Amino acid sequence: MPFAIAYVSFDSVPAAKGASTHIQAFAQTLAQRFGSIELVTVGGGPTPIDGIERWPGVFHTQLPAAGKSLIDRVLCFRVFLERWLESRTFAIVQFRSIFEGMPLLRLRDSTRMVFEVNGLPSIELKYRYPSVVDDRELMRKLFAQEAACLEAADLIVTPSAVTRQYLANQRGVAAHKIEVIPNGVDPEVFHAAPNRLAHSPFRLIYFGTLSAWQGVELAVRALAQTDAVLTIAGTGSSRQRDALMSLAAKLNLAHRVTILAPVPQAELAALLRDSDAVVVPLALTDRNTVQGCCPLKALEAMASGTPVIATDLPVVRELGRDMEHFLLVRPGSVDHLAETIRSLAQNPELAARIAAQARLHVDQHFTWRRAGAQLIRTYEALASARRGPLAPAQT
Repeated sequence: MPFAIAYVSFDSVPAAKGASTHIQAFAQTLAQRFGSIELVTVGGGPTPIDGIERWPGVFHTQLPAAGKSLIDRVLCFRVFLERWLESRTFAIVQFRSIFEGMPLLRLRDSTRMVFEVNGLPSIELKYRYPSVVDDRELMRKLFAQEAACLEAADLIVTPSAVTRQYLANQRGVAAHKIEVIPNGVDPEVFHAAPNRLAHSPFRLIYFGTLSAWQGVELAVRALAQTDAVLTIAGTGSSRQRDALMSLAAKLNLAHRVTILAPVPQAELAALLRDSDAVVVPLALTDRNTVQGCCPLKALEAMASGTPVIATDLPVVRELGRDMEHFLLVRPGSVDHLAETIRSLAQNPELAARIAAQARLHVDQHFTWRRAGAQLIRTYEALASARRGPLAPAQT
């Protein structure tokens, strides 16, 4: 008999985004261990799509999130989520943000709550909507809702030790209920090319979102000091894409910068294998240095046998060592990034050595299989520590 587990997220799944990759990996792991789970995410239509078996044992419900503003979309999603919850009970519920977390709090007396903290809107929202910084009432509400979810959670899962430190030291969360589970990769999708050849000109790639904290603008500026070409494959608004191309044109680089729409993982893996280096130019912001993150793009590039050039931040150093698994550059330094790109382009032996070592390192420490096994151990520890074994689903 399956266990009653729900995994709820205010995200779109499937999608060409790291969040979707993460959700898919965790959902499949939970279903494999416990027989089946209910996955609830955002849908694209005006009516719910209920209970499609997305992957074996993962029954996927998509709920509407309509509206012109983020707040409108959140409120819409919450209404449908509350209706969906009316006829269901769960032994355990895992959620990823306050947007879906607040309606779930009414279950806390009978359900174990797992809050998967990848990001917090009180820190991240200002990068998407700069005006929210001046809206003190909105920021107060965000902070209060985060505090409520953190307090109600029996277990908090986060992919970064930096995030754990922030939650424990600045948000007052008991350290014993925070578990760090880093992101992973699927080595069958992200694997090295059998015969990697250097290109001329040197091919750089950035992939991921175009959010300000990713530092993509830094990569474009550094390109001006090299002979390389840059492909950007990322999720972003037309405004963000136009801003990057305008910058490239201003620097006379438009012919050396290509922006692609997000692509499925198999196509992304092929792009990585056809590139000479991946840039992960994370900006020096509170999102990266205070809240923390686990840059999935770095891991996927490392698994693909493609050398990584990344910003020297604690969240990156959690994933490996400089000059052994990747090359690190000073935060915010266009000159150092450009110098490192030129150096790597001129030293194919260094590129090959770092790529091989990084691939092995990821295989040993950062696979979704390993992350999933750790997630299952935390579930089982939570069950034995709090309310006894996980109860079977009600029929």
